[in-house]
Amino acid sequence: MAYNSGNSYQRITPIVLNLIIINVLVWLAQVVMDKSDSYSFWLTSKIGLFPLDSGEFKPYQLVTYMFAHSSYSITGNVVFFHILFNMYALWMFGTALERVWGPKRFLIFYLACGLAAGITQMFVADSITVGASGAVMGLLAGFAYLFPNTEFFLFPVPFPIKAKFMVGIYAAIDLFGGLHPGKADNVAHYAHLSGLVMGFIIVIIWNKTNKKTFY
Repeated sequence: MAYNSGNSYQRITPIVLNLIIINVLVWLAQVVMDKSDSYSFWLTSKIGLFPLDSGEFKPYQLVTYMFAHSSYSITGNVVFFHILFNMYALWMFGTALERVWGPKRFLIFYLACGLAAGITQMFVADSITVGASGAVMGLLAGFAYLFPNTEFFLFPVPFPIKAKFMVGIYAAIDLFGGLHPGKADNVAHYAHLSGLVMGFIIVIIWNKTNKKTFY
């Protein structure tokens, strides 16, 4: 995914920078600790989000799960794509939103979307969940609402797609994936959709409350 705007380079904002640093440090700790032969020592088993009826659910996991990411694949290889994609999307959408809202409001928005995604996931999941994807999907919703005509190049589509259409594409993919999951599908589709919906709800409320239009 490439970002096509009048100012293609955006200097990273403070909350986005700190969120990325925290996520990367937690992931590195996961890579180190999840290498243990004993599951009880795995960091992921402590901070990941377990289903509500699993007997391993703890309320704090609704926050910690969104700062954790996949560490190892089934074959034992370190997983890089999950955190790289989420952090890239956090920088791309989050930087613009933090500039509009300021650090405090942006952080509230980010955490609220992540919490909404986690609450949904703890009811529908059948295994542990990690990742900032729900919060990031909320950022996508906020970005698409405030900057609907910003264009992106979405591989492998050979032409630019406006943000307002891109958010619809991602929502449709997650809805289809949630309704028709494949055997090897380990994506939290409903968490993504919940984060997306919460993002739209919050930004619509804020927009009406402030009586201000963003472009």
